[in-house]
Amino acid sequence: MAATARLTMLKAMGGADIAASLDRHVGWGLRQVDLKDAIFGKGVLDLDDAEIVRLRAMLDQRQLTVATMSTVLFHPPIERGQEAFRADELGRIGRAMEIAQALQPRCVRLLAAQTEAREQVLDTTPYLRARHPWVFAMYREAIGRLSEAGFRVLIENEVGRCIWSRPEEVLGFFEELGGGSAASFMWDVQNLWQMGTFPSLPVYRQLRPIIGQVHLKGGIAERPGGPLKWRSSLQDASWPVEPILREIIADGASAVLCLNPSHGQAPDGYDQARVTERDIAFLRGAFPEIE
Repeated sequence: MAATARLTMLKAMGGADIAASLDRHVGWGLRQVDLKDAIFGKGVLDLDDAEIVRLRAMLDQRQLTVATMSTVLFHPPIERGQEAFRADELGRIGRAMEIAQALQPRCVRLLAAQTEAREQVLDTTPYLRARHPWVFAMYREAIGRLSEAGFRVLIENEVGRCIWSRPEEVLGFFEELGGGSAASFMWDVQNLWQMGTFPSLPVYRQLRPIIGQVHLKGGIAERPGGPLKWRSSLQDASWPVEPILREIIADGASAVLCLNPSHGQAPDGYDQARVTERDIAFLRGAFPEIE
C-alpha cells in the first residue's frame, strides 16, 4: 500500500480565537490540530481543569482530534542548572500527562534545550556529556514517564541558542539517550536552517532514522543556500520542498506533516491566513498521498 501522510497546523495559525480557529481547521478540511498556545489566551500547559473540559468539548463538536500537544518544556538554557530544570521542566511532566490524558494527543512534544555556550561549542554532545551530563538523564525520565502513559514523545529543534545546529548534534544527542529511547525527532526544517544547516536531501537522509514528525515552513534565502531573510509560502521557498517531501512521504517518515508560520521579514502585503490556505492547496495538489 502506498505511503500516506495527514496534514495539520499549529492551532494559532487559525487565529487567536479558539472557536474561530477550530472552525477554520474544519473549513480547510483539516481533521487534526496541533495544540500549543493561543488557547483561551494561554499555553496548553497553563489551562485549568475547566478549560480542558471546555476545549475537549469544542474538539469533539467538530470531530477534531489532537495530532500533537506541543509543550514548551525543556526549552530554557541548560546553564540554569540541574535543580532548576528538575523543578521547572521535569516538575511539570505530571501536569502534562494529566492534560494529555484528557485531550488524547497522538504525540507530546518537548523542546531541545538552549545553551549559553552555543557560540563557543561546535558539537554540543561532548559538551553536555562533560559539563551537564544530567541533561540526558532528565530527558530520559520525562520520555519514560510520557511513553509509559501511552504517548509518543517528540523532541523539536528550536532557534536562538538551541543545542542542535547540525544533524551530527541531533544524532549524537539521540545516540546518547540510548537505542531504547521512546522519543523521536521532530524536524523543524526552517529552524535548523536558521541555526546554520540549509535544508537538503542529504540532510534529510542523515536525520531519517530518528525522524518522527516534520514541521514545514517556507522561507526565502538572502542568497542561494544562504541564511533565511523573508517569510514565504512553501511554493515560493528557497529550500527544495517537493523533493524532500516526496522522500519523507515515500519513506513513511512523518505520518503527520505540520504547517508552521514562516520566520523571516514579512514582505509588503504578506497575509498569514492567505499563505496558509495557499500552502494547504499546494501540498494537496503536489502530493495526492496527503489525506
